[in-house]
Amino acid sequence: MPFLDRLSRWAAQKPHEPAVVCGDDRLSWVQLHDAAAALARSGEPTAVLRAGNSVDFAARWAAGVAGERECAVLDPAWPRDLADDVERRLADRWGTTVGGRLGPEELADGALESTFLVGLTSGTTSVPKAFSRSRGSWVRSFEASAAAFRLSPEDRVLAPGPLSASLNLYTLSECLWAGATFHTLPSFDVADAHAEISRRGITRLVLVPTMLRVLAERGLTGDVDASGISAVVCSGQKLDRRTLEAVRRWAPQSVLWEYYGASELSFVAASRHDPGTGPAEVGTGVGRAFDGVSLAILDDAGQPVLGGETGNIAVRSDLVSNGYVWGDDGQAFIRFGDWFTVRDQGFLDGDELHVLGRTQDMINTGGHNVYPHEVEAALGMLPGVAEVVVTGIPDDVRGQRVVAGIVPSHAGLCQTQVRAGLEGRLPPAKRPLQYLELDELPVTERGKVSRREFQRWVLEGDSRARALA
Repeated sequence: MPFLDRLSRWAAQKPHEPAVVCGDDRLSWVQLHDAAAALARSGEPTAVLRAGNSVDFAARWAAGVAGERECAVLDPAWPRDLADDVERRLADRWGTTVGGRLGPEELADGALESTFLVGLTSGTTSVPKAFSRSRGSWVRSFEASAAAFRLSPEDRVLAPGPLSASLNLYTLSECLWAGATFHTLPSFDVADAHAEISRRGITRLVLVPTMLRVLAERGLTGDVDASGISAVVCSGQKLDRRTLEAVRRWAPQSVLWEYYGASELSFVAASRHDPGTGPAEVGTGVGRAFDGVSLAILDDAGQPVLGGETGNIAVRSDLVSNGYVWGDDGQAFIRFGDWFTVRDQGFLDGDELHVLGRTQDMINTGGHNVYPHEVEAALGMLPGVAEVVVTGIPDDVRGQRVVAGIVPSHAGLCQTQVRAGLEGRLPPAKRPLQYLELDELPVTERGKVSRREFQRWVLEGDSRARALA
């Protein structure tokens, strides 16, 4: 694994300083190193890691990727039958029985070209796709992200989400590589996160936008001091104006980074919001390419589209994964020569990448293709709209109709105001035909906005989605 030699280095240089903290538990650098080394040498099964957040998770993760080992991290919230199915597939790949023992291994990094991770796409009802990653791809990713986001050994990084999620697993590994102290929580809790920030001198946060918003807004209400936070790194979905403005007030000294990427592609593009900048802007732009990453917009045949037109966002870099281990339908991760795409749709405006969403999220209404993110971005710029989610609902006349769920920022927001505000922002074919008022956005267990859940609310007439006046 790309961080084990660095872990040994930090254990020698600062043995008694904290490496990993989870609630009241912590491991120093030397304790983490020695615990992981003992596990690796014991041959105890560590190839499948299905556990909640803890300091023991970090030791088992390090042992699971020692030498030439591969490790797969499963979501502990998955149903038992789904986890069993994934474990059987992994056993077939490794030529072992489910939970079979591995031979002893020293706690050292394997060859850069060897694979260390079987990554799993999220899912709770069907078997997720699985992809593999080489050690070298994460070495290069660590170098790129640590430089871009200015991570240093002096940082105390809080990632309060589940370690089974790729964002948090990567952050843990990046901290072990960079020598920064990694903090997490046994489970996400706003009060516990605020206490961690206040008591432990947290200097940076890494999290999804929905978690960031609730921390910032309740932090302002509860007068939680976040002046020591110098950086916030956010991914998973585009930041909305409400979250940006709350963070600027709550953590006024922080640089806020948001980046676009995919588990299969790693980092693609990023944008930066500096302290004291002007009013927060929202839209479809996600920033410029990471160092070492080239961007192109290609059609379905792999040919460049005309300047400014929409197509498949494709990258050329040394950060991409090795491809799928299982579940490859030929549509989700495609290679065109040196270019790779997960078929997210977008366009380039100069050097700025704009993301419109996944092909499967596209709404076909009356013969027009509408990407939800484009509609969400337009609605998010309107006064009185705090948060928004857009989906397509079956329609006998149009095929699908565009439906928007809005969390108002103040009482009295009505459809007339919203419809008037979209004049000149969206062509008529892309404007929602139905507006629903929400108290909060539907989210997955990992804190990401769920269009599928919102669609279910609409179809079932759920009381959480009421007609906007």
